[in-house]
Amino acid sequence: MSSIRLFILAFLADHGDAYGHQVRLKAEEDHVHLWTDISVGSVYGAMKRLAAEGLIREVRVERRGNLPERQVYGITDTGRAALAELRLAGLREVWMKPDPFDLALTRLDPDQLDALPDVLASRVDDLKSRLDQKITQAARADPFLTVAEHYALTHSVHRLRAEITWLEEIVAALPKIVADEHERLARSRADPVT
Repeated sequence: MSSIRLFILAFLADHGDAYGHQVRLKAEEDHVHLWTDISVGSVYGAMKRLAAEGLIREVRVERRGNLPERQVYGITDTGRAALAELRLAGLREVWMKPDPFDLALTRLDPDQLDALPDVLASRVDDLKSRLDQKITQAARADPFLTVAEHYALTHSVHRLRAEITWLEEIVAALPKIVADEHERLARSRADPVT
């Protein structure tokens, strides 16, 4: 799933022909960097890739005053079909990337077990700071958002809260985790794999 492709194709389908700067301005205006994985600066490169794939096409070149020429793009029939698929995929498919934390938690360094409470406390603090930032951003942006954009923006707030709750459960379970690691280490030393 490519968010930038979905955004550009939807913009051209909804607003008609446009040049890259117009698409970029809409991305900035919609604050997509706050609630998607879209980097506003990647619009131009993504548009070139979409054109190379035949999903959008150059419809004309414009020049206003002394400004450089601008390529104006429109969505193709193939692009409309791809957009329909992207819209459905974005709604249907669940995108939860594995977190390297999980693997690190199951492969703890036996010499660093005493540092684990501080490491996890730091992680919780970082997540809480990110949560505070997202809440502040959401409050600032909210007056300018549609109802759907409001919920999209607050999605990350709910995910961060869930992550903090889960991590606090791990912190509470640290004595068990450390004891289990010590037992595992003792067993592996008593019965080394050859």
